[in-house]
Amino acid sequence: MDSYADWLRARSDDDLRTMLALRPELMTPVPADLGALAARAAAASSVSRALDRLDQFTLNVLETLLVLSQPVAWQALVGQLRGVSEREVRKVVDRLRATGLAWGEEAALRTAPGVRQAFPHPAGLGPPAREAFASYPVDRLRALIDALGLPAPTAFADPAEMTAMLTERLSAPADLIEAAGPAAGAALNELTWGPPVGRVDNARRAVRVDTANSPIEQLLARGLLAATDDRTVTLPREVALHLREDRIFRELTAEPPPLDGSVREAGLVDRTAGGQAFTVVRLVEDVLERWGVEPPAVLRSGGLSVRDLRTTAALADVEQWVAALLIEVAYAAGLLTRTRDADAEWLPTSRYDLWRMRDVATRWNDLVTAWLNTGRVAGLAGERDSRDKTVNALADESVRTVAAETRRATLRALAETSASPAADTVREHLAWREPRRGRLLRDRLIGWTLREAEVLGLTGLGALSTHARALLSGQDPADELTKVLPNPVDHVLIQADLTAVAPGPLVTELARDLALMADVESTGGATVFRFTPESVRRALDAGRTASELSDLLTRHSTTPVPQPLTYLIEDVGRRHGHLRVGIASSYVRTDDAAVLDELMADRRAVALRLHRLAPTVIASRLARPELLDALRSMGFAPVAESAEGGVVITRPDAHRAERSAALYQDTAAETARLSVDGSVIVAAVRALRAGEEAARLLPPTAAPPRTPSMATVDELRGAMERGARVWIGYLDQQGQASSRIVEPARVEGGFLTAYDATRASVQRFALHRITGIAEVEGTARSAP
Repeated sequence: MDSYADWLRARSDDDLRTMLALRPELMTPVPADLGALAARAAAASSVSRALDRLDQFTLNVLETLLVLSQPVAWQALVGQLRGVSEREVRKVVDRLRATGLAWGEEAALRTAPGVRQAFPHPAGLGPPAREAFASYPVDRLRALIDALGLPAPTAFADPAEMTAMLTERLSAPADLIEAAGPAAGAALNELTWGPPVGRVDNARRAVRVDTANSPIEQLLARGLLAATDDRTVTLPREVALHLREDRIFRELTAEPPPLDGSVREAGLVDRTAGGQAFTVVRLVEDVLERWGVEPPAVLRSGGLSVRDLRTTAALADVEQWVAALLIEVAYAAGLLTRTRDADAEWLPTSRYDLWRMRDVATRWNDLVTAWLNTGRVAGLAGERDSRDKTVNALADESVRTVAAETRRATLRALAETSASPAADTVREHLAWREPRRGRLLRDRLIGWTLREAEVLGLTGLGALSTHARALLSGQDPADELTKVLPNPVDHVLIQADLTAVAPGPLVTELARDLALMADVESTGGATVFRFTPESVRRALDAGRTASELSDLLTRHSTTPVPQPLTYLIEDVGRRHGHLRVGIASSYVRTDDAAVLDELMADRRAVALRLHRLAPTVIASRLARPELLDALRSMGFAPVAESAEGGVVITRPDAHRAERSAALYQDTAAETARLSVDGSVIVAAVRALRAGEEAARLLPPTAAPPRTPSMATVDELRGAMERGARVWIGYLDQQGQASSRIVEPARVEGGFLTAYDATRASVQRFALHRITGIAEVEGTARSAP
């Protein structure tokens, strides 16, 4: 093939579909033809994204292609990759060709355009000597050739001939390295395995072997280092390969580091993970139930304050990072949001009420699916950002776009083993899988993922559970999880010291009722609840009565309800509700009670949500401007009153909108691996082929055809009769001119209906926007 684009054109439709599936970013938007696809695939950003998906061995093979002189023969490639089977090399080369990062047949393999620019120093090697010394002036090259004892070049020798002489000499530099001395040899060893560049002051100074005073000058004088600018020296590739003993890589393996660790019994892993899955569902429910009664405020900068996070952790009896995880997961699952008013608060959503009615396995699935897909990173809560400010839970600063993919990659790694690998072992494994990904952030995300997976019940004792494996494989984990969930109990043991002991996980309704009327004092194998005046009042505030609380405890206690607890409930219930506090956004006041009698009797006043506080005062939940407009529409003539009792002068033609708090948006709620539907890929390949066909049929002239408008319809009908394709010029609604290759099917109602080969679909064209028409030669049907 003459070019990369020609190679793409020769690929089958299945090959193109595979390439687009592996590199979905190439379809956004769909290129006009395969030439445009080749250009996009060679763009730096596209190449970088494709390289980020490759493992270490695949990158090694690609770098080997860059090091060898292209085109590369198959045997030359296999010969350089020592210690790896030919079958493994073939598998990798097939993958590189499938992704479009390498092209050509086995006898002449090449890297795609743009790949070389992505590797400044492939395999840690510097440029060949002919490139390293290309910037040297002629007199400097002659002096270097003389110092190396090479035959003097002719007077008319060009720099290319002299650099070729240097390249041949440096291919066997053993004697030069020995002559430079041990110190110079040690300096070369520092650059041997990369990076091949070093910093030196005044690197381009003229030096000779007899005047060299330092190891670096000894190397520069003998051509063992090349000065690429005033402060940089580079190790020529030929010298590096000699020092490496003609090996391109120090170590080469086609397999990732093993995920070694202690192996636990599978049943124990599943039971441990199942118990934790039950616990995390209950913890999320407990936190949201409390926040539904006592919602924390939203910071002005967004997020949750450190104090509220600490309070929540104490409430759930967990560490602060676990509390941050519970809150972030609830938010990602849509169970928690912030209110829209000025004094914004964090409150459970209506979806939470539906969620808590489902079984435990379904609720757990909702939580962990949200955790897998969100870009929010709970581990950042409490840390300092780049501006040295605290990162709060539920804040924008906790979003990292790579978080979801790193979580999935970590769990996929755990799915490859039945052991419980250490965090560093997982980091080494993933560093081989995706070596180009951000190392520092990825390593921290891996550590956070492992500890969060344990809390969420995906892993047990460090090993991936059976229900987590089902989730990762796209199956419903409910059946597997249900098998290992602990059986909840529906009773407690109430003691005389105003405490109740739950001997196991409680059924949902009883757990919710106890969390409302008592505080959790300790957790573990058994949960201890303590009854206090404040906790009992909390239940009464939620609409329960004292008798309902007593009946609930009597039904679910295996021991008689102690008298002190009965007295506590009755005493709090007797004092509860003596004072009442309501909400009124506005009020109506008058000196004539009869006017308010008339207003309250009016049926139209039902929508005003009025409540009479006194004979001359009515409260309303409507805002003052809304209440004024409503009363005026009913025939009254109210005026606005200030807080001091004065009349507020308003202009009916002046309108103001009250500022509302912006609803927090999760900027990375769905950052899972990019996937494209198969039908979209099929359509994209069809459009690329159609674009190729249209580009082949279009005349070479740049300007679209022009035809008198009166002749357009006749020529279109003639083309329909002959079954010919025509080339039309067309103006869109923005006045942009374009060329189309179409097959006319119908002309009626001022429109042309035709198959547009450049779009691979049936289109309608307004006749008055067609600027010209010309038949494409050789496309008419032959006569029968």
